[in-house]
Amino acid sequence: MGTTFDSIARGLNEAVAHAKGKKVAVKAYTPAAVDVSALRQRMGMTQEQFAARFGFSVATLRHWERGDRTPQGAALVLLNVIKRSPDVVQAALL
Repeated sequence: MGTTFDSIARGLNEAVAHAKGKKVAVKAYTPAAVDVSALRQRMGMTQEQFAARFGFSVATLRHWERGDRTPQGAALVLLNVIKRSPDVVQAALL
């Protein structure tokens, strides 16, 4: 319980400092790039299946696979999670 309390207390102190305009050190998470085509193929899914299963439009998926666009933000985070733990993500979506 001590570590949980310490973590919460640290977070609250950082929030108060931020509210007062003080600069607070923050770790930024930068998700790794994902080869969407290779990931989809590794999972044995068509573009339509992959898009439907994970909530992407087929058009967006095609743009990613062609390299016209790259996944950004939450989509990139989700793709990284799918890459590392596809079964967990699929189970969570059932």
